[in-house]
Amino acid sequence: MKYIFGPVASRRFGMSLGVDLSPDKKRCNFDCIYCELEPEKPVDFYDNPPEVEEIMEDIKRAVKRYDFDFLTITSNGEPTLYPYLNELIDEIDKIKQFKTLILSNSSTINKKEIQEALKKLDIVKLSLDAVTPSIFKKIDRPHKSIKIEDIIEGIKNFRKIYDKELIIEILVVKGINDKEDEFKKLNDVLKDINPDRVDISTIDRPPAYNVEGVSTDRLFELSKYIENQNIFIPTREKLDFKIENLTKEELLTTLKKRPFSESDVKNIFDEHTQRIFNDLLKENLIEEVWVGGIKFYKAYV
Repeated sequence: MKYIFGPVASRRFGMSLGVDLSPDKKRCNFDCIYCELEPEKPVDFYDNPPEVEEIMEDIKRAVKRYDFDFLTITSNGEPTLYPYLNELIDEIDKIKQFKTLILSNSSTINKKEIQEALKKLDIVKLSLDAVTPSIFKKIDRPHKSIKIEDIIEGIKNFRKIYDKELIIEILVVKGINDKEDEFKKLNDVLKDINPDRVDISTIDRPPAYNVEGVSTDRLFELSKYIENQNIFIPTREKLDFKIENLTKEELLTTLKKRPFSESDVKNIFDEHTQRIFNDLLKENLIEEVWVGGIKFYKAYV
């Protein structure tokens, strides 16, 4: 099947069946320094697009063959450049027995037609690596027509019409967007967007350019500047970052300011804090919230 890959076990979304809208070559309006694909000049269009029927044939065969939780629309590049995306989503909805998800770099989210198409999906994940124009250009290397101010405004407007799960991803590159000041600026923007979840990650595969990721401990440190959001930090590492010896009141205050994922509770709370956490659960002072297949805990406000 040309347009299908997986299913794969995703750290963020469970079992995911991928739909690659550009399997033959990279088509992207960014040339991100951390991309795992080969460097390529950014483009703002999709040449020789396949017909919707051709892609749907692969999807229908895969649905009969595999069990999965999410159908993930992605691309060797940016999936919203595919000109028949709205039609494709409508056709997928006709056979839907799973959740639908798109992974986008946010570059076209200021366009009304893209917003109307994406609002039909169960989960929309948009990248927002930086909000400072110079840092945005350095890390994402966008097509000359793309401005971060338009992306931010587009995400805010999309949130107004989209009432399902909106996830923002920040990918951190060492020496580029890994400073506290940038995360404080991101926090101000995220307050206005009000996403359901914020994923903070770093380079996980060999990148196109000679750049490095940061440690998972550093991701946790930076996450402290993002307030009142469901934050998920995917990790395979053993962490040095710890939350230790919190009192009941301190833990409640912490969980009001920032919900923690189930893996966070297991990996970064020390034994004492975990006992306090379990006591709060028994007293029904903490609630569970599921976002994109990830369980979070937050204190009742």
